Amino acid sequence: MGFFSRSSNTTSPKEAKPDAKKPEISENAVFVPIEHPVSGSVSQPEVPNDKAVTDEEKEKRYQEVLNHFQNPDLEYPLSSDDKEKKEKLTTVEKAWLTKECFLRYLRACTWKVSDAIDRLENSVVWRREYGISNGVYGKHDPITGKYQIPELAAKALSPETVVDESLTGKQIVFGFDKGCRPCLFLMNGKENTKPSETQVQFLIFMLECVINYMPQGQDKLALCVDFKEYPVGLKSKSVPSVSVGKSVLHILQYHYPERLGRALFVNIPFVASVFLKLCWPFLDPYTKQKVSFDNPFSDFIPTEQLMDEYENGEVEFVFDHDKYWKGLIEIGVKKNQHYLERFLELGATVGLSEVDLRSNEAIPGSDGKTVNYTTEEFQDAISTASVGDNLEKLHISDAPVEKKDPEVVEPVQA
Repeated sequence: MGFFSRSSNTTSPKEAKPDAKKPEISENAVFVPIEHPVSGSVSQPEVPNDKAVTDEEKEKRYQEVLNHFQNPDLEYPLSSDDKEKKEKLTTVEKAWLTKECFLRYLRACTWKVSDAIDRLENSVVWRREYGISNGVYGKHDPITGKYQIPELAAKALSPETVVDESLTGKQIVFGFDKGCRPCLFLMNGKENTKPSETQVQFLIFMLECVINYMPQGQDKLALCVDFKEYPVGLKSKSVPSVSVGKSVLHILQYHYPERLGRALFVNIPFVASVFLKLCWPFLDPYTKQKVSFDNPFSDFIPTEQLMDEYENGEVEFVFDHDKYWKGLIEIGVKKNQHYLERFLELGATVGLSEVDLRSNEAIPGSDGKTVNYTTEEFQDAISTASVGDNLEKLHISDAPVEKKDPEVVEPVQA
């Protein structure tokens, strides 16, 4: 169904459910993000539509990009406004520059090597400038903290930066779609702030979080946008300006290329349809193919991982900000630490595969232990603090996190 024809503030009959009072919370209620896809599901990587370049030529061009970033003398500015002060790539930045990262940028640049290198280098600077070059968990992640460039610490994006934006649950990471893509829900009806730069920061923060939830063999997310009205949202909402919309789209397409696996829109009112119509021309044709309008989320998300407020959803999800925010951070830090630990074990160099970095399999020769020169650095970092020690300033309670863990196994690459 196309959304351009919508002419009134209507709600999809399939997705709408009355805002009746919920019964008393049951013992099966879920308060935190689901950590893994459905048991037995397999990641469904997309087959790139780039047959104009032969496989042999792709390998050659990939190698050119890899060789460029393997140069140990590379230095990049800390800001696009001040190109005098430069620093070499940090360990965390090298962990971001994976084989799949290079391939995503090459595909986005139609396999033009110079364009891909330029965009990657611009993204390195942008991530430093935006405060995400060292991750988004700040002091709550004791490992990445030691790799932070001191001059960037003050403007680092962290949970504290965006916590006020998170209070109503207007954006949540929850569940995986049928292709094992982690789902990022955007609920416009729970909007609690007016358009601002902090809103954009919150979106970037949540994008970085959902990327951490990607299982082995999957490097894309499912964006689930719900325009349903909720009592917790602002009574009078301002639709973001076209300039803000273009800015967000630029960030997503330029600095997060090939990350969108699906974009699902439901309960689209007239005003939102106008906004989407204005932004539609700025989407590339490849992205447009991934968009669905007013089809039930259950068409794309397993019902056992879909919130019960949606048609066929089986998960009794209860949004309690303190519990959800704490769980989001703790699970994210755990996944991020696993990723970085694997990166250090495998040699801490650019061009490693995300498949290996997200794997739970023992590394040959390691006997399940960290084995190379970075071992002491890793162990020193992990011993200096714990995740729980750093959560007290996040406006969360000390109550234990209640959670129902589905019986799952890690998917393997398709």
